[in-house]
Amino acid sequence: MKNFGVEQIVNAIATYAPTPRPQPSEDGEIEPTLDEVTGFIFKVQANMDPNHRDRIAFMRQVSGTFKRGMKLTPSGLGKPIAIHSPILFFAQDREIADTAEAGDIIGIPNHGTLRVGDTLSEKNQVRFTGLPNFAPEILRRIALEDPTKTKQLRKALDDLSEEGVIQVFYPEIGAQWIIGVVGQLQLEVLISRLEAEYKVGARLEPSPFATARWVRGTDAALRSFEEFNRANLAKDRDGDMVFMAKSSWDVNYQAEKNPDLTFSATKER
Repeated sequence: MKNFGVEQIVNAIATYAPTPRPQPSEDGEIEPTLDEVTGFIFKVQANMDPNHRDRIAFMRQVSGTFKRGMKLTPSGLGKPIAIHSPILFFAQDREIADTAEAGDIIGIPNHGTLRVGDTLSEKNQVRFTGLPNFAPEILRRIALEDPTKTKQLRKALDDLSEEGVIQVFYPEIGAQWIIGVVGQLQLEVLISRLEAEYKVGARLEPSPFATARWVRGTDAALRSFEEFNRANLAKDRDGDMVFMAKSSWDVNYQAEKNPDLTFSATKER
């Protein structure tokens, strides 16, 4: 009785489940029938095995037939890497993937080489698009309980921001880093994981800012804006300029005052 209907369900999934879809790129949609192996990193998970401090980047394969050991070039690195231990996951079980096809998701162990939004391909001529960062709705300052653990905190925040759990902003003026999240639960997850995985005790404090916007424009316009607003500026983990606003009115005011600049609530990864 335990196996009743299982075969029929599997057959129905194989018959009716959608086929792999084409994915948008800078040069148009990439079809799953393309011979070249291409894919993109949509998630990074650190410490899946706390005993080994591992880091797994999850790649959605878009096209081609992947074979274990083949070399792919990440767009963020520029030089090929050999993928010797690709992993397929099923719940808590994991196994080495010898091959993978378009539509499969494989885990790639790495040490910070791969980031969310990276494109992997054989020829390094494809760049997938459509994975944005969203402006945070909650901003908090983070303070260490033990000031000697600054290095551990920086490492932890880098890891967690790569996963997408949080966003980290480094103010131009002031030493306290600012944590940005979309929902309150992310803050609770942050504090819990800092203690459990990194042995770092920290607390969150109110921030004078309510939202953030990525600032884009010409070099001259950016320099002029930075000169008069340095106290409200920060850099994200990629080094891009971010305007820390105290209210939505502040954002609108600066946008009207600086028509040569764009204040964006999203950022392409």
